[in-house]
Amino acid sequence: MGGSEIVLILVVVLLLFGGKKLPELARGLGKGIREFKDASDGVKREIHRNINAMDLDKEEAEETAVNHSQRHHPTEESPVDEKIEASESHIDLSKPTDEKIVTDKEKV
Repeated sequence: MGGSEIVLILVVVLLLFGGKKLPELARGLGKGIREFKDASDGVKREIHRNINAMDLDKEEAEETAVNHSQRHHPTEESPVDEKIEASESHIDLSKPTDEKIVTDKEKV
């Protein structure tokens, strides 16, 4: 729209509604535009919130699946297994031991 078209529209609005109604119409129009922007911003925030929640759920599901597969189908030995094997390697299980195992209840 050019400048002359806007002036023509303003003259027509002024003739239809009069000078006294024009400020009320402008306020109403401004309020309506503001409410529309607020509503559209609220919808955008809700969409982004849902997208972020879906992304977090997806990441948690992937982490759970990875943890589950590592726990049940290990591809390599874990450091804990290596420590157990290392500590067991110097114990001779063929000789009986005379050491007494003391439980927590016996310590008290």
